Amino acid sequence: MTERTICNAQLSDAQWFLIADLFPEKEMTRVGGRPPIAARPCLEGVLWVLRSGARWKDLPRDFPSYVTCWRRFRDWSRSGVWLRAWQRLILQLDDLDEIDWRVLLADGSFSRAKKGVLRLASVAREKGPRSCC
Repeated sequence: MTERTICNAQLSDAQWFLIADLFPEKEMTRVGGRPPIAARPCLEGVLWVLRSGARWKDLPRDFPSYVTCWRRFRDWSRSGVWLRAWQRLILQLDDLDEIDWRVLLADGSFSRAKKGVLRLASVAREKGPRSCC
């Protein structure tokens, strides 16, 4: 098991209040089970993983379990909540003239390409006719 570290908050209170309505708190059900974890600590954990580039299982103990954070990130991404939160924060930064749009960065480290070539045709079609037939 790897050693976990302690870390600081990823969002300021002002940033959180700008997007908090997008992350509604889950209600406790009558069925029982564990109480739901608040959205903000999960969001902080997701942001820590994204900023650090670390594995989910290396999430510091300050945050909820890495499985909970990953699951929330997956659900927020699928539902579009993650994109809407990002857009609000970007728009606020743009309004404050904190973004230099002349400087952009594209990271292709997660793009899948085998030997740098996209596969456009199946292997069977690329080969010529067999000599035995």
